[in-house]
Amino acid sequence: MSSKIVSSNPVVASLIEGKAPRPAQIAAARGVLPLPESDLLEVLVTFARSEDSELAEYAAATLRAQDEGMLDGVLRSSSVPVSALVYFAESSDANPKAQEAILQNPRTPSESIARLARETKSGQVLELLSLNQQLLIESPAILEAILGNSNCTPEADRRASETKREFFEKERGTQQIASELRAQGKEAAAEFIENSEFGKDMDGIGMDLDDALFLASMIESSDADADDTWMGLEYIEEYYEESEADRQAIVDKILGEMKIEGMDLPSERISILNRIMKMGMKDRVKLAMKGDREARNILIRDPNRIVAQAVVQNPRITEQEIEKIAAMRSVPEDILRKVANDRQWARSYAVVHNLARNPRTPVANTMNILSRLQLKDLSALSKNKNISDAVRRQALRLSQARTGK
Repeated sequence: MSSKIVSSNPVVASLIEGKAPRPAQIAAARGVLPLPESDLLEVLVTFARSEDSELAEYAAATLRAQDEGMLDGVLRSSSVPVSALVYFAESSDANPKAQEAILQNPRTPSESIARLARETKSGQVLELLSLNQQLLIESPAILEAILGNSNCTPEADRRASETKREFFEKERGTQQIASELRAQGKEAAAEFIENSEFGKDMDGIGMDLDDALFLASMIESSDADADDTWMGLEYIEEYYEESEADRQAIVDKILGEMKIEGMDLPSERISILNRIMKMGMKDRVKLAMKGDREARNILIRDPNRIVAQAVVQNPRITEQEIEKIAAMRSVPEDILRKVANDRQWARSYAVVHNLARNPRTPVANTMNILSRLQLKDLSALSKNKNISDAVRRQALRLSQARTGK
């Protein structure tokens, strides 16, 4: 007999350990020994599984004859021995009321619930179990047991199938991609997929596994390499949901800018843009911070300033890319201010020259740059009608001062 005794009652210990007189053991097995209900139940389930055939036969018969109301109350109790919960969960002839009590007791082991779900003949029990979504998510074996039970009702099947589809089939798709990427040594890409918003509902946004693999292939930096400390509260508060129409408008805007800049727009590049725009704003921010040159080239044009700001925070961005960004008239002022204030990028003459010529660069930053420009560039700026009057006048004064005029 089991030595794991829950009850603190010495009579229970004496009975289970075989120290009690035989008549007392027989009386307990027949349910006539005066013991508290939970104590008697512990003795009975222990005896029912005993190698002592006489005690096992008496105890099993007593358990079958238990009053349903009493048994229901004991099995729902927080003090009921786990051995009793396991016994009734695994008993094919347990009444449905007892089975329902077992399912609603959080102390019942999930392995026993899975067995109950496989073997119960009660559709009502399966329906009750299918309602406990958290349990099904934590123990997929229970979910499969419900769906595999021939007594499963249409309602139980519907609920269990929905849970499986929502939390496991889509997750397996995401995990499948992540595992494949890790097998290729692409840890950063796998990490991106696992932490992405789109990975939770690829079907919902019209994304397939090929799309997800393609987006992951653009990732160059891991979470450890990317620094998101720049993203203060004022940025986080700007996160918002975008409709399909919003995203299409962004696609049209970016394509329009690329055409104006004379960039090649082969079908492949348009396909890349459309795939990127299947992602929500949060995932585009992550791609901007960790993605490759093509991703940066597209997302710097994103009208959402958080996405564009994330591009210049990308650890792989090059000086040549910053030089190009400094000349762009479609980027937010925040980006140009960031470039102008960065000591590393400000060492590049091409960068500061482009900033000075860009009418979107904040005037204060442009004024600080002017003194570093060569005379011929100052002279050109003093005649440039695309920039502000204040900058043009200051460029003229500086160029005259250097020529002695």
